[in-house]
Amino acid sequence: MKLSEFKFDLPADLLATHPTENRDESRMMVVHRDSGKIEHRIFKDILEYFNDGDIMVVNDTKVFPARLYGNKEKTGAKIEVFLLRELNKDIHLWDVLVDPARKIRVGNKLYFGESDLVAEVIDNTTSRGRTIKFLFDGPDEEFYKTINDLGETPLPKYIKREAEPEDRERYQTVYAKNIGAVAAPTAGLHFTKEVLKRLEIKGIDMAPITLHVGLGTFRPVDVEDLTKHKMDSENFMVPSETAEMVNRALDNKKRVCSIGTTTMRALESSVSANSRLKPNEGWTDRFIFPPYDFKIANSLVTNFHMPESTLLMMAASFGGYELIMEAYETAVKEKYRFFSYGDVMLII
Repeated sequence: MKLSEFKFDLPADLLATHPTENRDESRMMVVHRDSGKIEHRIFKDILEYFNDGDIMVVNDTKVFPARLYGNKEKTGAKIEVFLLRELNKDIHLWDVLVDPARKIRVGNKLYFGESDLVAEVIDNTTSRGRTIKFLFDGPDEEFYKTINDLGETPLPKYIKREAEPEDRERYQTVYAKNIGAVAAPTAGLHFTKEVLKRLEIKGIDMAPITLHVGLGTFRPVDVEDLTKHKMDSENFMVPSETAEMVNRALDNKKRVCSIGTTTMRALESSVSANSRLKPNEGWTDRFIFPPYDFKIANSLVTNFHMPESTLLMMAASFGGYELIMEAYETAVKEKYRFFSYGDVMLII
């Protein structure tokens, strides 16, 4: 398929810049793959579509406050430092993006507020990418606490506002556990503890995987031929307990629901020879676009994505290209809210 086949007109006012007042009251479009039927519900109604023995696989990655602001040594110029991933924990070596990049060269030092935190630029990696080493005397716990205190919630750039205190809680799933993401697995943002409890009472189990979402999830596709696009690698882990739960559900012909495209990517990167889920750990750059034969999940919860995005392509792979593009046309007409803080789609 071609990139241009995933183009549609998205009015700017449908981009959600704040979350709904209550997580579980986001609107939910339900798309039935077998009949093509489209329903309009709210997220807490999701219980009606699942039964005892069904499994929901969730991504329990935790977003860390990855956006820091420092000042350049001597000139005092303000520099944004976006932490991408820790390369070496022992010496606090990080892969980062800097802005404005033209001012930052190897050997420059950056100071952060009134804290003792100082960083030295070690290497240039891309036009905006740098490798930096934090110079910090003290235990690891103190270092990470300093990063946590100084950092801002890394809201996507399309949200044209400053991060607010409530973003620390709302740009995070209620089941977030393993720190490492610089973007939230947004399909999970709609769950509340109450919805989780009601699912548990109904006999629907939550099975965790971890995939640390990177900025590559927002990287635009810039080639018309999709086979030429390369995804950024993201670190993931599928525990043996999750594999056992999912395989039992599949053997019993139950519903296995992937909560989000990040979860789906981890699942599809961990398929055994007999089309079952296997425990796995490593990096995945799997790019899923139509046509694609999904091996594990038979339902998907996913937010409404941007035109020409890899996330839309995965949703179209799962739901069927024509049906999902029709659903998106309906979503625009019905004024669903799009992207990270937006509404949600259940494809069954």
